[in-house]
Amino acid sequence: MEHSSWYFVIGFLAQGLFSARMFIQWILSEKAKKVVSPTIYWKLSLLGSLLFSIYGWLRSDFAIILGQIFSYYIYIWNLNNKKSWERIPAVIRWSILLLPVIALGCVLYDSTANFDHLFKEVSFGLLVFGSIGQLIFTFRFVYQWLYSRSRGESLLPSGFWTLSLIGSLLILVYGIIRKDPVLLLGQGAGFITYTRNLWLDRKYLK
Repeated sequence: MEHSSWYFVIGFLAQGLFSARMFIQWILSEKAKKVVSPTIYWKLSLLGSLLFSIYGWLRSDFAIILGQIFSYYIYIWNLNNKKSWERIPAVIRWSILLLPVIALGCVLYDSTANFDHLFKEVSFGLLVFGSIGQLIFTFRFVYQWLYSRSRGESLLPSGFWTLSLIGSLLILVYGIIRKDPVLLLGQGAGFITYTRNLWLDRKYLK
């Protein structure tokens, strides 16, 4: 399958949103002298997730799409927890909620062709490796969700940043093998922020 440069425009735009969320969260955390979980972080995450899923499809990369499946609705949960979700018009809210379901229905409608599209571009071993990285990277949001639910507020605990570092490293290696500039840029930029948040969190707990 030939890859056109405009695929990467969508991917870079998605990573730009992910990087912007991290930069804003980092600046606000430095200002507060502790790790914070701002509403804008989750808004940019949701929009970035939509674009990155599209990029994953265009790149015939199941590992990328897998990484967005679970985190998508966790972003919505965090927005709801911050009382921001209810401020979005109902039509837009329902469209956001149903979009992944509609996309799954479209994939299943022509499952054979779509299966080939998602799984035939990458070797099985590399796909497993990339999927493991994406699962760890995504599990950080599952962990964040469980942690936040137990405390009744949206938080970004130290475990979130530790999982971010581990998952990011694996995805970075996957991106090098896949020669994917979007993954390389996105994961490379995140290392500094993840490390700094871990440092801030430890200083705050002392």
